Amino acid sequence: MGRLAQTEGLTEIQQEILSTVRSFVDKEILPVATELEHRDEYPTEIVEGLKELGLFGLMIPEEYGGLGESLLTYALCVEEIARGWMSVSGIINTHFIVAYMLKQHGTQEQKDHFLPRMAAGEVRGAFSMSEPALGSDVSAISSKGVRDGDDYVLNGQKMWLTNGGSSTLVAVLCRTDEGHPEGTAPHKSMTTFLVEKEPGFGEVRPGLTIPGKIDKMGYKGVDTTELIMQDLRIPADRVLGGESGRGFYQMMDGVEVGRVNVAARGCGVAQRAFELGIDYAQQRHTFGKPIAQHQAIQFKLAEMGTKVEAAHALMVGAARKKDAGQRNDLEAGMAKYLASEYCKEVVEDAFRIHGGYGFSKEYEIERLYREAPMLLIGEGTAEIQKMIVGRRLLEEYRFQG
Repeated sequence: MGRLAQTEGLTEIQQEILSTVRSFVDKEILPVATELEHRDEYPTEIVEGLKELGLFGLMIPEEYGGLGESLLTYALCVEEIARGWMSVSGIINTHFIVAYMLKQHGTQEQKDHFLPRMAAGEVRGAFSMSEPALGSDVSAISSKGVRDGDDYVLNGQKMWLTNGGSSTLVAVLCRTDEGHPEGTAPHKSMTTFLVEKEPGFGEVRPGLTIPGKIDKMGYKGVDTTELIMQDLRIPADRVLGGESGRGFYQMMDGVEVGRVNVAARGCGVAQRAFELGIDYAQQRHTFGKPIAQHQAIQFKLAEMGTKVEAAHALMVGAARKKDAGQRNDLEAGMAKYLASEYCKEVVEDAFRIHGGYGFSKEYEIERLYREAPMLLIGEGTAEIQKMIVGRRLLEEYRFQG
């Protein structure tokens, strides 16, 4: 393990968890990741291994069978896993966001029903905000939930659902207008529904269809899907928190944590790209010496190492702020923005160091080059992060003249 991206002040338990995860990544993920990725194959054996390590319950409280660890521990584990294969960290992230939303906002019955099975990895989570026409404009959601006796009837189409096929529990954000007078702000008339389903594709329960995997440039292996609801009946006791109209706030709380996760993914992919670049630079010879001895390459390595270190520090700071119970949307936005941008740049520099071989599918950097762009758009685009950061800075530094 190199000098970069170390985290000060970790407990022995945290160090032990991270050491175990890193060992798992080196032995079980890195040797097979590129082959599985090229086949777009779901990493079943890797996921089973993560279940055995208890990672699906990492932040779920001990009373529900989880490890009760902090967001920082979780983010550092994600960093390690993304270093091995970013798609695997996506499988865990969506599960974790749903578990976090349940822990923070669920009724006691909902927590008791779902969290122990989520901690064991028996119930696997996914969450769904986006729709084909809305992109980052969550307030424009058109999927609707209408109250009908003891049920809600849901209709609409969702998009970009990570774990759409493999999950068995989906947190779905819909518009619900009951009890909200005309003119109510859009974000105050949204509700999160806890939708249980069978894994797989096609009609996975009456009224709910997962059409199939979306074919993507990168971020393969993990299933990204649409979700179509046609008169899907959901009991009212499966409204997250038991009260309609709170869905937007619940989802934003989950996404805020998810942004730290995406920052951690960017850190992990950047670390791996740096490792590949600096290794290759010492093995490849031109003009009678390793290319690492050419100043042009040393400059690249210096920039790459600095970016890896800076992104890691910002990500750790954002996680620690949330763990301390403080608002961290500013820090999470900064971390997600910087880590995803730096990840893209570090990966590209490693790709350039590899020269023509970087373009070959035989070399791991080719996979990373296709994976890095997802981080620029996932969990809110870089532009959305800058809007969030800019608004928060204006709040913090309001002109007093």
